[in-house]
Amino acid sequence: MSNSMVAKRYASALFQIAKEQQILSTVEEELRVVKEVLQYNTDLKAVLKSSKLTIDKKKEVIKAAFVSINSYVLNTLLILIDRHREDEIVEVVDQFIELSNNEMGIAEAAVYSIRPLTDAERAAISTTFAAKVGKKSLRIENIVDSELLGGVKLRIGNRIYDGSLRGKLNRLERKLLS
Repeated sequence: MSNSMVAKRYASALFQIAKEQQILSTVEEELRVVKEVLQYNTDLKAVLKSSKLTIDKKKEVIKAAFVSINSYVLNTLLILIDRHREDEIVEVVDQFIELSNNEMGIAEAAVYSIRPLTDAERAAISTTFAAKVGKKSLRIENIVDSELLGGVKLRIGNRIYDGSLRGKLNRLERKLLS
């Protein structure tokens, strides 16, 4: 079975539990923290990948690292360790977030701008572009990119909306050269 299918099954199971218990947003926030910790803490990642440590030692490390985390999230992590699927944790988180976003009508968006966006700008972008992709709202990650010269560039899923000055100049150049 492919890794993404495995991750999808674990994420789906955790999603169903979180939905039944009405703690969907709490579980999602905690899973985002778990993902961030695993991505930026190389020592923890090395411990989980170590073949010299027993499963029980790995479980102790996870329990110590995530003391205040929800029991459903912790148990999912422990099951993944039990089944030697430590490398799937980040993918399970991504799959869960995707399921959660679909349930709540939210899309993830990367917005590139020359400066940090204000709350009003974020709200305006969210309402405008959420309707274009058939969602209620956007969860915006603002990325400052000084090469845009001006305007904004959005990436929602596999769609790119380029309203940047750099993009307009590139399109004009292609048009003039053709």
